[in-house]
Amino acid sequence: MQYKDAQPGDPVISELSHKIDDNQVVLRWQWPEGAAVVYIAKQSTDAGMNGQNEALPFSKLKLFTREEYKAAGSYRDRIEGIGRVRYTVYPAVRENGDTFVIRQQDGANQLELSTGRAKIKYAVHHKKSWFRSRKTVQIQVTAEVPVPQEALCYVKKRGGYPADREDGTLYPFTASFAAGRNVLPAIEVGGDEYVRLFFTDGQKYGTIYELVPE
Repeated sequence: MQYKDAQPGDPVISELSHKIDDNQVVLRWQWPEGAAVVYIAKQSTDAGMNGQNEALPFSKLKLFTREEYKAAGSYRDRIEGIGRVRYTVYPAVRENGDTFVIRQQDGANQLELSTGRAKIKYAVHHKKSWFRSRKTVQIQVTAEVPVPQEALCYVKKRGGYPADREDGTLYPFTASFAAGRNVLPAIEVGGDEYVRLFFTDGQKYGTIYELVPE
């Protein structure tokens, strides 16, 4: 079995669509003439994992026949976890005794969907001693799923809490966050400085996670 790029006359997938039905993803597509089977890839796209054109090992592909599709009227896959998922439906053909999995360049056989946003709860505690001009800041992050360090940052601002990631001085985190409660080492800031957490890229990570102050 091997991959091949689609050529004129090869069977290709079109009209790929999805819906969420209870705890399942339901995929439907226009089945091409000349293909009795397809191979379906499922990839996590959270935090930039797995490039769009990356060819998965064949062991990661699931065989699904035309007869199975006709009997069920769709392909169903159980939702496991929270995040963004990419499905790719590859038509396959037999030629010269070998199976060829066809890669389409038009993207019509691929879609991404969200199975929900994972909550990231955070708390920032500022503590100041009567006899010191500086204060200690303790950050606590409680996540439903593991979160990569590049997804979050904290911003420090003098005179009040920052309104967004550009409203002050931005600092990256140096380690990823495990699922569950993460208590970070305390940091020291000026007596009139305040800290708040933000996504490093709200458009990218806001579709995957929900950042909630406690």
